[in-house]
Amino acid sequence: MSTTPDQPAFFDVVLHQRAYRELRPDPVPEALIEQILRAGTHAPSAMNKQPWHFVVVQDAEQRRQIAEGTAAAWAAYAASASSSAAAHPAQDREDPLFLEAERWATQGLAVAPVVLVVCGDTTLMPLEEMGSSIYPAAQNILLAAAALGLGSLMASLPIYAPDDAFARVLALPSHIVPLATLPVGYPVRPLGRPRREAIQTRTSRDRFGQPW
Repeated sequence: MSTTPDQPAFFDVVLHQRAYRELRPDPVPEALIEQILRAGTHAPSAMNKQPWHFVVVQDAEQRRQIAEGTAAAWAAYAASASSSAAAHPAQDREDPLFLEAERWATQGLAVAPVVLVVCGDTTLMPLEEMGSSIYPAAQNILLAAAALGLGSLMASLPIYAPDDAFARVLALPSHIVPLATLPVGYPVRPLGRPRREAIQTRTSRDRFGQPW
């Protein structure tokens, strides 16, 4: 199948997909959301159990509560990271990546017009076996969003809002477990390709340590 400007080549999408932490508040058309979800449901899953359940949060009040819970979770994490920065320099609160994540957790998420929550249904699969089915679905969603010109990222921080607030906001029953949040919206500005190590630095031939 040929590609058009509206249908970028697969590897163009894969090599340019990255975390977008600054999104515009403009609504995302329902048709695009459904395309993204359809991509998620075409991920592989163990024994084709398809144990995912997606909660698409567009309601302004619910999004506000999720953002507040995320900021509270970040405050707890940041305090811990700051106290352990000497042992873990990557967690230095002056590190640009740390500051970028902080801006997203305390401000950026609140702007996202859609928060797509990927949950696992434990009546279909034990929670400890869920990851190999759920996270491919999340990756399909990230790639689909990128192909449609939308920004997104995958985060678990909102799930750790204090006092189980995240599950309460979504009225999740006990057998539906949230595993990832994916804010989706139109990017404030386009970003270049993500920085990645050369494959040779992360690849061995036949056995570990033998250069590729």
